[in-house]
Amino acid sequence: MNDRPLTGRMHPDRTPLSLREYEQAGGYQAVRQAVGRIAPVEVMNLVKESNLRGRGGAGFPTGVKWSFVPRGAQARRPVYLIANADEMEPGAFKDRRLLEGDPHQIIEGVILASYAIEADIAYIFLRGEYTLAARRVRQAVAEAYQAGWLGKNICGSGWGLELHLHTGAGRYMCGEETGLINSLEGRRATPRNKPPFPQLSGLFGRPTVVQNVETLCNLPHLVTHGAAWFKELSRCKDGGTKIYGVSGKVKRPGAWELPMGTPIREILEDRAGGMRDGVHLRAILPGGASTEFVTVDQINMQMDFDTCQAAGTRLGTGMMIVLDDQTCPVGMMLNLERFFAQESCGWCTPCREGLPWIVQSLAAIEAGRGEPADLDILEMHTRLLGPGLTYCALAPGAMEPLHSGLKIFRDDFERHLREGRCPWS
Repeated sequence: MNDRPLTGRMHPDRTPLSLREYEQAGGYQAVRQAVGRIAPVEVMNLVKESNLRGRGGAGFPTGVKWSFVPRGAQARRPVYLIANADEMEPGAFKDRRLLEGDPHQIIEGVILASYAIEADIAYIFLRGEYTLAARRVRQAVAEAYQAGWLGKNICGSGWGLELHLHTGAGRYMCGEETGLINSLEGRRATPRNKPPFPQLSGLFGRPTVVQNVETLCNLPHLVTHGAAWFKELSRCKDGGTKIYGVSGKVKRPGAWELPMGTPIREILEDRAGGMRDGVHLRAILPGGASTEFVTVDQINMQMDFDTCQAAGTRLGTGMMIVLDDQTCPVGMMLNLERFFAQESCGWCTPCREGLPWIVQSLAAIEAGRGEPADLDILEMHTRLLGPGLTYCALAPGAMEPLHSGLKIFRDDFERHLREGRCPWS
């Protein structure tokens, strides 16, 4: 379990750990060690030292993010902590596994993060479609309150925490932290302008930290075993393990907890069993739907934030989507862009108008009605919807697979135009 702290104690039959089982396996030990025994700022400094980076996709250093929250008399009360469990990135299912299999782990992570930033109230913002996770987390929250892990005067420290489960209405935009905050306030899930950043003015105008589920689940183990132990789990400078996943035409699709920095080849071949018989690997979206493709000659690449960035892509969620040689890449990109166009909040013009135009162009090419000018239109959109030109990161993320796909699969696009049909249909 020590090399798989997030998933090592989960039941093989996928039933959740009860409170008693969780405590017997060392659960809530970190709360005993930290709350009331060391200062909140010491927990924050431990997280900084550990090199824990956010597992939601951006990879921002977790402890640094917490350091922006005003403390003591400077902080306007209440201070909020929000666990972002709105997992709607296509191909991603890592947080679902954690929530369903070990719900007390996320609760303990929320308690520790809340203590570190001196929060008063916490929310778990859960994707509405995760009904099984909702039932299990709700039960675990009730057990934690009954056992005194939540509520007033936790561990006799004088500090208390209220924790609420909130199920969302189902929008991809709620994965963006300010869109999530708006939704939690009962507003339309649109992004907010930054600055001010949520750490200064977030939920109901108060200091707020939004953190991914997998990130928070690392905290109990990090606090219990220390920063040096956490860093030794990794194969790169970023600390800890990572839940990597593979979907597509592989023999064993799934998700596995491995050292941060595990190479693509090891994940794909040793864990996912390689490609199914009769199909061959063509390309991979390494971090979910909103990352750039990598090709077969890059599968020895380590899956960590800096290595992926240097290769021209992103680690993202770490949940790989595999493209095989019997699937049309144009059709795959059309499917992805339809999702992003549907999930656009419509707040800014480039995203609201540009994504449907991209879908229209890709659909025409896939159906055999495309023209050479359509490729120029698509390339133009990858520039006009790029970083810094839209209100949030949804459209730039949608452009990543299209930007790389237009280069890698240029021959496939041109064959669609030349033959007036999809060659895979």
